[in-house]
Amino acid sequence: MTSTVQPFRVHVPDDAVEDLRYRLSRTRWPDQIPGTTWEYGCDMPTLRAVCDYWGRDFDWRAAEARLNRWPHVITEVDGITVHAIHARSPHPNALAVCITHGWPGSVAEFLDVIDPLIDPPSYGGDAADALHVVAPSIPGYGFSGPTTRRGVDIRTVAGVNVGLMKQLGYDRYGAQGGDWGAIATAHMGQLAPDRLAGIHVNMPVPRPPETDPMKGLTPDELAGLASMAKFREEGTAYQRIHGSKPQTLAYGLTDSPAGLAGWIIEKFQAWSDCHGDLLSHLTLDQLCTNLSIYWFTATINSSTRLYFESMRTGGLAAIEGRVEVPTGVAVFPAEMIRPPRAWCEQLYDLRRWTVMPSGGHFAAMEEPQLWIDDVRAFFRTVR
Repeated sequence: MTSTVQPFRVHVPDDAVEDLRYRLSRTRWPDQIPGTTWEYGCDMPTLRAVCDYWGRDFDWRAAEARLNRWPHVITEVDGITVHAIHARSPHPNALAVCITHGWPGSVAEFLDVIDPLIDPPSYGGDAADALHVVAPSIPGYGFSGPTTRRGVDIRTVAGVNVGLMKQLGYDRYGAQGGDWGAIATAHMGQLAPDRLAGIHVNMPVPRPPETDPMKGLTPDELAGLASMAKFREEGTAYQRIHGSKPQTLAYGLTDSPAGLAGWIIEKFQAWSDCHGDLLSHLTLDQLCTNLSIYWFTATINSSTRLYFESMRTGGLAAIEGRVEVPTGVAVFPAEMIRPPRAWCEQLYDLRRWTVMPSGGHFAAMEEPQLWIDDVRAFFRTVR
């Protein structure tokens, strides 16, 4: 493949859809101790409800059609394949924004926010806030397909995003992200500060200050640090597996859709603002669309390799140096990484700081209107 941008359309063959349904119908389920729910890991009744729907009632063709409502492109940047939704605004003077998902998400996280971003007047907004949306699949994730070489870490992902935006013809643009997307977005601010009008993140990743890190913190900020400490203690086993032996994990998750769903659904429950009831918070169609992207593209292995590569180059979490472009931060209460504002001011040129009333790690999917309003408000200031 050359570096020429090509059109792309999402399409999965019928036999792949039927194979998924057959595999789900043949799932061999483990035991679960009576009276337990999520304390040992993914709750089986919840997972069975997801898998029953995924295998019997989920309409992949409808999900496919929804994905294909906007133009898609695929290209290569430095020999790495990258896919993206490229939804241009009909309004003059729209600013382009590259929005990047994380793990275990996909471009499916953004399906409820693209139209309001590109056409604000149709959704109660102002045409002056219109954005061209470029939503890449992280290299190795979904329709970008598996990576095929060593060393594709999160800074490489940021470089691919910068190259993609250049190939699409954008000389000046913004960037937004959460999870891996937030880290890639910060790296983009360092790699291309002359091109970035500003960045907006919903999971900032600063290091603690060298001086007293607890000085002047509010009760809410102390609670955020306590939540981060609990997450590091109880919720990061997946990082250690992804970062050390992803290939071993991949055999089970690539062969068993129920196994894949268990690995991913547990994170959606733990990291979203669902108050313990995931299926009342996100729809089965939302969950199964995201699962299907991983399943049909067979990219769970390469998605987890991003941890392996990034751990070896120091890019898993905090950014070295400072990001010298205007930055907006949205803090969602159920996000597991909620550092104090003073810590973020050391890393970012912080221009906007919004503490949200609800929402979690999958912000654009969980609270699309809150996310849209803050993204619009921030980029309004840097146009």
